[in-house]
Amino acid sequence: MESSIHPLPAEYRAISGKTAIQRIRKIKQRLGDRLVILGHHYQRDSIVEISDFVGDSFDLSRRAANLEKAEFIVFCGVRFMAESAAVLAKPHQKVIHPDPDAGCPLADFAPVGMVKNAWKELETVLNIQKVMPVVYVNSSAALKAFVGDHGGTTCTSSNARKAFEWALRQREKVFFFPDRNLGKNTANFLRIPDEQVADWDPYIPFGGLAKEEILKARVLLWKGYCHVHTWFRKYHVEQARENYPEAAIIVHPECDPAVVRAADGNGSTKFIVAYVRQAPAGSTIVIGTEINLVNRLADQNPDKKIVPLSKSPCPNMGKVSPNDVLFVLENLGEVNVVCLPKPVITSAGKALQRMLDL
Repeated sequence: MESSIHPLPAEYRAISGKTAIQRIRKIKQRLGDRLVILGHHYQRDSIVEISDFVGDSFDLSRRAANLEKAEFIVFCGVRFMAESAAVLAKPHQKVIHPDPDAGCPLADFAPVGMVKNAWKELETVLNIQKVMPVVYVNSSAALKAFVGDHGGTTCTSSNARKAFEWALRQREKVFFFPDRNLGKNTANFLRIPDEQVADWDPYIPFGGLAKEEILKARVLLWKGYCHVHTWFRKYHVEQARENYPEAAIIVHPECDPAVVRAADGNGSTKFIVAYVRQAPAGSTIVIGTEINLVNRLADQNPDKKIVPLSKSPCPNMGKVSPNDVLFVLENLGEVNVVCLPKPVITSAGKALQRMLDL
C-alpha cells in the first residue's frame, strides 16, 4: 500500500480519549455527509462509538462501494480493509486509514510474489486454465489484483461457500488464499472429500505435494492462518460444555476444523452478532471469536449470558484509537490517505466486484 503515511504526533498522543471524541464529533457535525467513518466489529468500544457504520469486512465493503455522497471515508480496521475500500472508492473520494501500522498477519502469509511462484509451479503440472483462484478479503490489494487478472474472486467468511460454488462451476479446481482453516471448513460444508483437498505449503517446492496429489485435488489451500482464531482449541469447547451445559457454542470459521465440528454453529462476525441478538432472553451463548466483539455483545445483551470461549484479542485491530482518528480528521485528506497504483485498483476491482455480484 502506498500512502501519505504520517505517525501520530506527540501532541495528539497527549490528548485524552474523551477530548478526542468530543473534537471528532464536532468535525463530523460540520462535515455532515462529506465524511463517513467505518468501524469493524473488532475495534475497541471508543471507535465503535464514533463510527457511522459498524460491520464485518463484507458489510463494510458494500458500504464503501455505495457511499456516493462521502468525500472522505475513514476506515477503522486493519490495512487490507482500507485498501479494499480504496479499490471500491469513487474518483472523488479519499480513503483514510488512521493507523497504517495496523496490519494483518493473516494477509502477510500470502505475499503476491510467493503466490505468483506457486502459480508458475502449477503451470508445469496441469492446465492452469482449470484452476480458479479465490482470495479471502484478508489479503493485500496486490494479491486481489493477481486473482482478478486470472478470472477469480475475493470472498469473506460471509460468502466463502458461494465463492467456492461459483468457482467450481467455472473450473475444475480452486486455489484458495490465504486462510487454510476457512478454506477447509468451506470444503467440509460443501462435502468435498478430504482426499480432494490439499494443503499448499509455500515454503516447499510445489507446496510439498506430489504431482498426483495436485492432480487429484479439487481444492488447494494456502497454509496461512489467523492467530486470533487458531488460539481456540477443541478442549476449549469441551470445557465450555462442562461449565455451561445449557449453552450454544458459536465460533468463527477461521477456527480449526476440529473446533468448528465440535461447536454448535459457525459463521462470520455478522452471523455471530445476529445469532446473539435473535436468541431468546435467558440464553447462554459461548462465542469463539475476537474478545472485543464478545465483550460488546455481552454489554449489549444483558438479558443473555454471553461468554468467551477463551480470551483472544487482535492487537492490530486494537491499534486504531480516537487520537489516530482525530489526527487524520484535523488533517483531512493530507495524512494517511490510501493510494494504490491504478493497475492494482483496476485488477483488484474485478475480483472485489465479482464477490459483490455473488
